[in-house]
Amino acid sequence: MLFKDYYRHWVKTYKKGAVREGTYRKYLVSIKHVERLVPDLKLNEITRMEYQQLLNEYAKTHEKETVTGFHHQLRAAILDAVDDDLIRKNPTRKVVIKGKSPRKKKQKYLDAFELKLFLKELNLESEPNIDWLLLLLAKTGMRLGEALGVTKEDFDFERQQLTINKTWNYKDGIGGFQPTKNKSSVRKIRLDWKLMNQFMGLLQNVPSGVPIFSYKKRIFNSTLNNRIKRICTKLGIPVISTHGLRHTHASILIFSGVSIASVSRRLGHADINTTQSVYLHIIREMESMDTDKIMRQLAQL
Repeated sequence: MLFKDYYRHWVKTYKKGAVREGTYRKYLVSIKHVERLVPDLKLNEITRMEYQQLLNEYAKTHEKETVTGFHHQLRAAILDAVDDDLIRKNPTRKVVIKGKSPRKKKQKYLDAFELKLFLKELNLESEPNIDWLLLLLAKTGMRLGEALGVTKEDFDFERQQLTINKTWNYKDGIGGFQPTKNKSSVRKIRLDWKLMNQFMGLLQNVPSGVPIFSYKKRIFNSTLNNRIKRICTKLGIPVISTHGLRHTHASILIFSGVSIASVSRRLGHADINTTQSVYLHIIREMESMDTDKIMRQLAQL
């Protein structure tokens, strides 16, 4: 059996219907790369050298982080083949992950002052529009699908909290409610009094049980990103993306001294390690500031 055929069959058997649609599409892309890079490689002939060469070829056109993800996908299938005695030894042991030099990353978030400027520029009409959606994303750190899945019943104005227990399928024309990304994504988050008052007035004429922002027309991520770009360009601040509002929310909380554990729960991360890895650069900056505070305190003794 050719490795490309085994991997294609493995993906459809173990991943289709078991992972989110976006994740499954990444596996399908990996299948195409395997077909392109090793079209004639037989499953039972994969050695450590063969596997390393496969990763090396992939690494010529991809950054190290992307190569790592590709390796993890292939390794899972190969380990199953080892367990099923289709391969004698695990060829993925002690691989070396290579990759292109990372491109200079654009700033993914705004600071508190820039966010204030951004929010002042929003056009908050009497009915839900994309600017209301941007406001909610910035003030809650929700994922886009989560925000699009919010209904008026999810707001608890008495307790000043919002329940997040579903998402909205915005990536195709079908739409519809879907489960959250993981169990940790089901959560209740506190909202500030100003935002609650704003939405209390906004939701009076919104029907029950429908997604607030997409029950009248479909919302595209590209439309939101274009709106963000226009505002940021006008204000002369870094141009971020829709997901950048989530990073902005988390970054501001961390810089203000909120614990990583609390930020992790608010974002709905599967575990605190995810939060630490995503916002490591901010955590290090905070540690540097803490060191300065410690030295000042000790010097006064």
